[in-house]
Parts: sequence; structure tokens; C-alpha cells
Amino acid sequence: MKKILLTALALAAFSVASFAQFNLGNALNNAKGDVKKDVGAITGKKDSTSGGLSSDDIVNGLKEALKVGSNNSGASASKTDGFYKDSLIKIPFPPDAQKVQDLAVSAGQQKQVDDFVLSMNRAAEQAAVKAAPIFLDAITSMSITDGLSILQGPNDAATQYMKSKTSQQLHDAFLPIVQAAVASVNVTKYWTPLADAYNKTTFLTGNPKVNTDLNEYVTQQALKGLFTLLAGEELKIRQNPAARVSDILKKVFGSLDKK
Repeated sequence: MKKILLTALALAAFSVASFAQFNLGNALNNAKGDVKKDVGAITGKKDSTSGGLSSDDIVNGLKEALKVGSNNSGASASKTDGFYKDSLIKIPFPPDAQKVQDLAVSAGQQKQVDDFVLSMNRAAEQAAVKAAPIFLDAITSMSITDGLSILQGPNDAATQYMKSKTSQQLHDAFLPIVQAAVASVNVTKYWTPLADAYNKTTFLTGNPKVNTDLNEYVTQQALKGLFTLLAGEELKIRQNPAARVSDILKKVFGSLDKK
């Protein structure tokens, strides 16, 4: 009996050891596979058996998408009526000066209000001519991590990436362009009489005088409009194969169609 028990214990110990060795072997193999994938992501090389995209493919594809989107959005915004007749990006009367608009309209100055709104949108259209190079200069660095996150992110992930990385730089570069454009289309010519007429009434009403910074307002609205258009272009590339106008776009974004 004692021999039988010893034999059973030995067999059990052997089985446990074999099972542990088997599991350890599997764990090591899996770890090697994970390391191989990680190295591929870092070096830009892909596993030939995975059929996946390399990191170079992803980054180049996203840069190409942003270039195409930037060019298209800039061209659309900078043409005559690019802002003014696009309901998505048309610059409205400044919200903080709504009382100015109300007073002017009630006084029969609807045309003056319309002329002022048109002049602001014309300024944005002029400024947008210079937008594409600024956007393109900003598309210079993108990490592998950024690329993977954008590719697998929401439909405006690339646009949001651009906003987070370039908004202040674009604003600083855009403001003097807007200032020159505002001057060239005489925005203040239409604004000053409206604002002055309203400010004369504040003595009686007790309301604060309006002092809208038109250069800053038009700059912010122009940038908002360009990013809106860029998001639209990104959505087209993500969802419409016909919008993928190069091989790299077809390869990178085509991979999403299969998922």
C-alpha cells in the first residue's frame, strides 16, 4: 500500500510539473509574439503574417489625409462666398452685440446690418487664402502613438489632433492676416455707425457700451469655420472610398472598411 501511495504521489507531481512547463512555454511564446508586434510598431515594420499596416503607413496616410483635407477646406473657404453662403461656417453678427443688431433693425437699418455681416465674411474669406500653408506647416510631426490613436479614434480624431496641437499657433499667425483683411474690406466702416448708435442709448438705458474686438472675433470664427470644413473632409475620407485620392489613403483607410 505504501508503495502504491508513493507511486501515485510521484505521478501527480510529474503531471503538475509538466502542466506548469507547458503553460510557461505558452506564456513565453505569447510574450515573444507581443514583443514582435511592439517592435514592428516602433520600427515601422509589420509582421509579414499579420497582414497589418506598418506605422509608416499609418502616419503617412494620416498626414496625407490632413493635407488633402486642409487643401480642400482652405480652397472652399477662400473662394467668394465661401464663408458667406455656407450655413455651416457663415460668421454671424457678434452674439455679444445682439442688442446693437436689434436696435439697428428696429431703426430700419437692416441693410447696414447685412452689409456688416457680409464684410466680416469677406474678411474671413481673404484670410483663408493663407490658411492652407499654415495648416501644412503644422503637419510635420506625428508619433506612432498619435497615429494609432487617430486611426482608431472617432470620425474627427485627426481634426481634433490638429486643433489641440496648432490652435494657438494658427491663431497667432492668422490674426494679422485677419486684421489686414478687416481693413481692406472696411469692416469697421459698417460696424462703427451701428455700435455708435447703440452706445448713445446706454446713457438712458444703463446698459454697458458695446466694444467688440472685431479682429479677434473674426479670427476665432474663421478658424472655427476652417476646422469645421476640415472635419467634414476627414469624414469623407473615412467613410467614402471615392474621397481617397491616393494609394496611401486607400490602403490606410481601406483597412478600416474591413472592420
